[in-house]
Amino acid sequence: MESPVLTSRQSIPAPPTIRVVVMGVSGAGKSTIGALVADAMGFPFLDGDSLHPMANISKMASGTPLDDDDRAPWLEIVGNELATTTASGIVIACSALKRSYRDAIRAKAPDTIFLHLQGTLEVLSSRLEGRSGHFMPPALLASQLAALEPLAADENAVVIDISAGITDLLAAAVAGIKEAASR
Repeated sequence: MESPVLTSRQSIPAPPTIRVVVMGVSGAGKSTIGALVADAMGFPFLDGDSLHPMANISKMASGTPLDDDDRAPWLEIVGNELATTTASGIVIACSALKRSYRDAIRAKAPDTIFLHLQGTLEVLSSRLEGRSGHFMPPALLASQLAALEPLAADENAVVIDISAGITDLLAAAVAGIKEAASR
């Protein structure tokens, strides 16, 4: 049997771009795990915190939680970054705590996979207490946990418990993303 020959009008479709948002509350490890996942998968990594307008950073640094109006332009930027990537994949760290926030991101990049890093209050608090040089103070953890809305069945997502060791956590994240990308 002969192999089919491609004519000039036929082409091999490019594999789909894998778009990942590493989400969770402050202290969950979004930036650390996001960078490791991106490296393991050969994708660029972008920390969503770097996309916040200066007014948002100043507000959080003063201990004031952001409201939905503050987040709207930031979420649009995150969605645009995901949607316009020219790479085979991209990983962005972004809290994406509420369903409406994830919907805003998916309005720009509908095939986004959400990697939710979740942990107990004790684990998250200890991580925040040991961190320095970040604009998000530990006092805002309670407001983030209160705002967190669980992922719904119709959201393409992977949920990882952050209490696992880094090697196991990374392996589970990469495997989960690959599985979610094939759905």
